[in-house]
Amino acid sequence: MSNEGVILQYENLVLAYGRAPVSGTLRAGEITGLAGLEGHGQEQFLLALAGFNRTRGSTVRVKTTGGTFADYSNHHAAARHGVVYLPRDRRATGIFPVLSVLDNFGIPSMPRFSVAGILDRRKQKAQLAAYMEFLSIGYPSMGAPISSLSGGNQQKVLLARLLALEPRVMLLNDPTRGVDLNTRLKFYEAFRQLARDKGIALVILSSEIEEILQICDTVSIFRDFERTEVIEKKAMTMSRVIAAMFGQSEVVL
Repeated sequence: MSNEGVILQYENLVLAYGRAPVSGTLRAGEITGLAGLEGHGQEQFLLALAGFNRTRGSTVRVKTTGGTFADYSNHHAAARHGVVYLPRDRRATGIFPVLSVLDNFGIPSMPRFSVAGILDRRKQKAQLAAYMEFLSIGYPSMGAPISSLSGGNQQKVLLARLLALEPRVMLLNDPTRGVDLNTRLKFYEAFRQLARDKGIALVILSSEIEEILQICDTVSIFRDFERTEVIEKKAMTMSRVIAAMFGQSEVVL
């Protein structure tokens, strides 16, 4: 397979002791789905790409704006290189409930909105306003506590927070979990647009097979902490994905 368009390379990611390592690449502008029965390694894979829980001997490299590949070994370095992660549980590990919408959006990207150590609030607000329009975020004001927003709008603010970091790779852990249908559809539209227009590589772990079928170009199946199959778009069906999740060759729905 050609290396054209490769934006991230990963080698020897071991997801559990004694299991076969996982190696491969991600391409700019592609949406990769992760599927499997709960607790079969897909989340460990996503976290490893994000710079968490890396094992000795594993490597993850991302293509820099200069065209070279840079290794990173933790999530802070990953973010600096444009590899960002959206956690599964927004309430426990995503939002700062007592802070405002603006502060929740801006904390990770604060250096980007600062000159000589002074935060440019006007620039920060303008950036948030642009993402609010792009994601159709409903909010009473930027100064309102983020806890006053609906769950779907809180999730949109977290997605805007990642976009402010100007990512090249987005790692999304069940991003539509617990949101309403309209928010889900808006996310699908945004993901497609980010891949198509910005060339961002997206990796989406989803508990909804139908979601993967709708928006992903490929799906990686995980079973017993190994990647057992990669299914391309043209071969991606509900029955094929379910069969692979259970280690079967075929299942009749």
